[in-house]
Amino acid sequence: MAVMPRVGGMVLATALALWLLPAAAEPIFPELTGRVVDDASLLSYPEEVAVTADLKALEDKSSDQLVVVTLTSLQGYTIEDFGYQLGRHWGIGTEKWDNGVILIVAPNERKVRIEVGRGLEGTLTDALSKIIIENSILPRFREGDFAGGIKNGVRDIVLVLTGDAAEVEQRAKARRDADHPAISWLVMIFWTLIILWIAYSVWRSARYASRAGGRSSGPIFLPGGSSGGGWSSGGGDGGGSGFSGGGGSFGGGGASGGW
Repeated sequence: MAVMPRVGGMVLATALALWLLPAAAEPIFPELTGRVVDDASLLSYPEEVAVTADLKALEDKSSDQLVVVTLTSLQGYTIEDFGYQLGRHWGIGTEKWDNGVILIVAPNERKVRIEVGRGLEGTLTDALSKIIIENSILPRFREGDFAGGIKNGVRDIVLVLTGDAAEVEQRAKARRDADHPAISWLVMIFWTLIILWIAYSVWRSARYASRAGGRSSGPIFLPGGSSGGGWSSGGGDGGGSGFSGGGGSFGGGGASGGW
């Protein structure tokens, strides 16, 4: 008759273990000691001071908080899982606007992520975050220039947050064109052929109308609609000076990459 209490005790112990598991599995987050938390030691002191000054200038101008963190380990987590949990733990951005961003670099796992607060997901979109990673950060990281990649990433994130996303997109397009010159030439040849075809059609119609005594055989059809529509392309605060997040929330917005 002692079986039931023993079974009940086992069930209770199992339930208690499952309840405690998430807390035990939570990542160990680094301390938020400043706008740059360089645990992986990827930046020299002058580089850290310069990046910190840029981040402070952004916050002074817009109230948006951008923090750079380099990690020695992701502790077995994906960078996506670690990123949004770190954002919530630190509370980057203001509670009212959720306007925080974290540039995360994990060199040992060869991963980088731009983690975007809920309030900035419509400005620093997943697509723009991916463009910044692929075109501004990863090329430098692949060359072993971590400081250059971080500075490029900060520069482009700041440009997007301050309303200059077009410059980031244009630079990315220029890089793609440089990496794939054959595609650019094919596009140019395609449009040249279209223009020549239009010119030939106009000349042939005019010639036929002249032979027919000024009578035209019908309308000239040109590529595109008649509505005229077109195409569109798609001095720093140091390490520990009392900097802290303002209670911003993160929902997993942003993009990641690896090298």
